[in-house]
Amino acid sequence: MAGVTDAPFRKIAREFGAGMACTEMISSEALVRNHRESFRLMDLCWDQRPVSVQLMGGDPGVMAEAARMAEAAGADIVDINMGCPVPKVVKTSGGSSLLRDPDRACRVADAVVGAVSVPVTVKIRLGWDFASRNHLEMATRLQATGIQGLAVHGRTRSQRYDPSADWEAIAQVKAAVSIPVAGSGDLRTADDAARRQSESGVDAVMLGRGILGNLWLVRQTVVRLTSGESIPPLSWQEQIGLVRRHCDLVLDYYGPERGPRLLRKFIAWGLRGFRGAARLRTMVQSVTSPIDVTAVLDAALTIDPGPFSLDGEIDDAPASCEAA
Repeated sequence: MAGVTDAPFRKIAREFGAGMACTEMISSEALVRNHRESFRLMDLCWDQRPVSVQLMGGDPGVMAEAARMAEAAGADIVDINMGCPVPKVVKTSGGSSLLRDPDRACRVADAVVGAVSVPVTVKIRLGWDFASRNHLEMATRLQATGIQGLAVHGRTRSQRYDPSADWEAIAQVKAAVSIPVAGSGDLRTADDAARRQSESGVDAVMLGRGILGNLWLVRQTVVRLTSGESIPPLSWQEQIGLVRRHCDLVLDYYGPERGPRLLRKFIAWGLRGFRGAARLRTMVQSVTSPIDVTAVLDAALTIDPGPFSLDGEIDDAPASCEAA
């Protein structure tokens, strides 16, 4: 998820037991042109292994070169994003635009597989729109290029994030290929993940929008899938503690000038779902320093949250976010 799964976010997810974390989506064109921010996105110094570097682009040669750069930077896996629906990505022939051109998609995958020695994976959606759902063709043809894993989001590009994800289609992909398949879409609770994995037969589940402001869902899901046990949600005080830990990591990683601005969305997400949340919005929007971050979280501790729940859905994914 672009703008979300940076190094601090991945660090917490792995601490909570996630089997693997993926970097934010990186433009292959920007990377080969030595755009400084692209190298920051590919910074793996905080990551537990394995870690996947996610690339986007529609030019096979450029994608191959970017993949070699990712491998040199320490990527254990190179992931090709063929699912992002965001217009600014689609217009560059990257993301889900490749679903409209399976031949080109396969040339991209083939070039990346041939360029690196680490495994290559691909994320797709069910197709460009309902009239052109080609998930089975894409899955089988991509497998033939030599990729070693596939993630499937159960919507078309035109559906973006609504209506409900089609897990029957994800199950069809799992049955059609022999490589590992991860399923994605509408996983809001650990029970959702366990049920969908059991029903579809997928090898793994991929959490997306469900963990925006609720990273504890990673831990709940890991325990549910590995032991069958359920662990309770965090208390209000524990949730604020988790938000504070995330803030500390972001400030450490980005520094006191850039870090606070990046934290605004994370604080807002993490403190949703309680009575009185609106009273903190102005404070969150005005965060510009570490002192402001502390003030918001301290103020949150003084509020009686009433019935507290993080089961509610984020209304809209961030504009730059390829949410799962």
